Amino acid sequence: MNIRLTQGAALVAVACLLAACDKGDPNVQATQHGMNAQLPAPKNYLLPPMKVTEAGSWKKGETPAVPAALKISALATGLMHPRFVYTLPNGDILIVESNGPKQPKNRPKDVIMGPIKAYGGSAQKGGNRITLVRQGANGAAAQQTVFLDHLKSPFGVALVGNELYVANADSLMRYPYTEGDTKITAPGVKVADLPGAEGALNHHWTKSLLASADGSKLYIGVGSNSNITENGMEAEMNRANILEMDRASGAMRVFASGLRNPNSMQWEPQSKAMWVVVNERDEIGPDLVPDYLTSVKEGAFYGWPYSYYGQHVDARVMPQKPELVAKAIVPDYALGSHVAALGLVFNGPNSTMPANMREGAFVGEHGSWDRSPPSGYKVVFVPFKDGKPAGKPVDVVTGFLADGHAKGRPVGLAMDRSGALLVADDVGNTVWRVSAAGTP
Repeated sequence: MNIRLTQGAALVAVACLLAACDKGDPNVQATQHGMNAQLPAPKNYLLPPMKVTEAGSWKKGETPAVPAALKISALATGLMHPRFVYTLPNGDILIVESNGPKQPKNRPKDVIMGPIKAYGGSAQKGGNRITLVRQGANGAAAQQTVFLDHLKSPFGVALVGNELYVANADSLMRYPYTEGDTKITAPGVKVADLPGAEGALNHHWTKSLLASADGSKLYIGVGSNSNITENGMEAEMNRANILEMDRASGAMRVFASGLRNPNSMQWEPQSKAMWVVVNERDEIGPDLVPDYLTSVKEGAFYGWPYSYYGQHVDARVMPQKPELVAKAIVPDYALGSHVAALGLVFNGPNSTMPANMREGAFVGEHGSWDRSPPSGYKVVFVPFKDGKPAGKPVDVVTGFLADGHAKGRPVGLAMDRSGALLVADDVGNTVWRVSAAGTP
């Protein structure tokens, strides 16, 4: 019998063989959840091991799993790679459907990585649009419309007054909004260019967005343009940062730096401090480096690319900057290595969720592409007390991995007006709604 492999399948097969050479240690991973992460020694590879979980799909009637105190249902299905969810003040829900722009391939690694990540579901066509869902009395979708279309790999959304801001992969746009609108037809106004010009390398293409409480500032999370500067520092201008833009003047500055890929900034309800989830670097071992949840201090430096988790120097980066490493802040809370934390939303004491999930943060872990056994692929809850993490993460939504396939991968999170958790599942092309059992 003759067996013919496509180039992509052959590359995936090579990656799977490489994965067999080095596996993560569950005991180490277990120590990387919480306030005191344990870090093993880094490893060096000619070609790092890779472990890709093939993308699958949900069968009719299937859902992810939740604990007995919760229930889960599909709010919206048949979407096109949903990545971010945002609840408007009137309760309408915006679903950002998107995937990254076409990337130039600068190095042999880029040629290998494309088919490998596509195997895991990253190559699905994104809608480049925002869908609006209006819920009925029971929390289910009563109306679903295309709200805004023809965008350029959008991700972050923020409403300030009657102005809706959308962070595309290369620009920040502003659109007029009237409460109750189910569609925006206005062309929008470009407010600012963002790192990642069309046709240029845009490695971490997602641009997170958060408005200040008074609406005077917008904060934009911009990921690095590489793993650890292998594309040159000139490619990292204004990247691996959270940028702050003054809405009145348009002036922009770096608010915090050294954050390799900051996603889903949020305000913590009690302290009013900014928090963010961050994807750390790859290729120094299956148990390095833990992705993390951290508060964000103005003017602070968090290590990338020169160090990780405080002053742990990354010897691959040359030349080093010891003066910056000396200032690098240790993150507040480790989530585990390669879990790919992309979603964050805080719950509050007035929530309708069970009592053990009312004060703290939900985190969407998209899941590893370079670790065996896989890590992430779930939504966890991190309990808080007095505005700070106060315990180990609790699994909330699981079951995305089954029979060696990823039926779904959780990304962006939001809370709907009733206090239920919304989960964007980009491989499953679904937004799930999780609520306390016995509630609508």
